[in-house]
Amino acid sequence: MTIRGLVPTSLVDYPGEMCTTLFFSGCNLRCPWCHNRELVEEPGTLPEIKPEEVYKLLQERQNWVQAVCLTGGEPTLAPGLFNFISTLKGLGFKVKLDTNGTRPRVLSRLLEADLVDYVAMDIKGPPAKYRLAAGVPVEMEAVETSINLLKKGTTRYEFRTTVVPDLLTEEDLLAIGKWLSGAPCYVLQRFVPRENVLEEKYRHLSSGNPEFLRQVASRLKNCFSRVIVRD
Repeated sequence: MTIRGLVPTSLVDYPGEMCTTLFFSGCNLRCPWCHNRELVEEPGTLPEIKPEEVYKLLQERQNWVQAVCLTGGEPTLAPGLFNFISTLKGLGFKVKLDTNGTRPRVLSRLLEADLVDYVAMDIKGPPAKYRLAAGVPVEMEAVETSINLLKKGTTRYEFRTTVVPDLLTEEDLLAIGKWLSGAPCYVLQRFVPRENVLEEKYRHLSSGNPEFLRQVASRLKNCFSRVIVRD
């Protein structure tokens, strides 16, 4: 496994659940505004956490933590992911997967085996801007397949977009709404600049405007059952 970070208790990473959050290193995208540069580009600088350490910690905290969030990086790149999640489920934990949706075969296998209880899929931008927002060419057919897997399945899920100023406009977000229309939940996340953002020019970019996000959310209500703004 490639677990390089762990938050023992989180109230924000799994909707409605207190969870332990695990950070997997490695990613096949290079989003210039990504907040996890070390996980993506320098995973060897972070301590490796063995699965056995995770199981032990979770069992010790099982009285107040009932869920695990797998994030990254991109967890679907991790070798042994299927067996790892199977063990977590066997221990009685709910599992949430954060993914960029570029590996639909892995996602499909997890969904078919009923190994994940919630999926948060990141939508980087409208199709026309996907390469710019993701930092590398993206196989859009794979992204579309993952979108359809979630829409047609029974697993709880959300689509979410980090709204980066100067990168995504209101027009872009409305285009995403049309593209994903019919999904139960769409989340607009405010971009917050930090020193560990992947590309330097985004480290000191002005933060996203919550009022702008609320205005866009109101225009997207006809596309989704629920639109959430996360500051």
